Amino acid sequence: MEHYKIVLPADLNDYGSLFGGTLLKWVDEIAYIRVSLDFHGQHFVTIGLDNVEFKHPIREGQILRFRCKQTRVGTSSVTYNVKVYGARYQADSEMVLFENNITFVCVDGDGQKTAIRKDS
Repeated sequence: MEHYKIVLPADLNDYGSLFGGTLLKWVDEIAYIRVSLDFHGQHFVTIGLDNVEFKHPIREGQILRFRCKQTRVGTSSVTYNVKVYGARYQADSEMVLFENNITFVCVDGDGQKTAIRKDS
């Protein structure tokens, strides 16, 4: 699944680059959309991200392309790899600006961990 976002002035820190927390919010949101579509009718919460390392500054006006791919499904958790590319200034670029693995756990109506139904 691919998704796009544009970096707006409200997304910037006082050094003129994208707030790291904003990028992490977008990664979490995009991966959550993917897990919700992959396992329709089930509920998931984020339980972790890998070590977070920002490889390149991201500036105002950049259009970011997010690529989200499922990498592991366990009994109650699922992991996705999310890569972020710059799409505005290098439309065909495969240079990764940011990459992380994000893991979700399936929960029941009481917020307790439960098994993933793989038939959904």
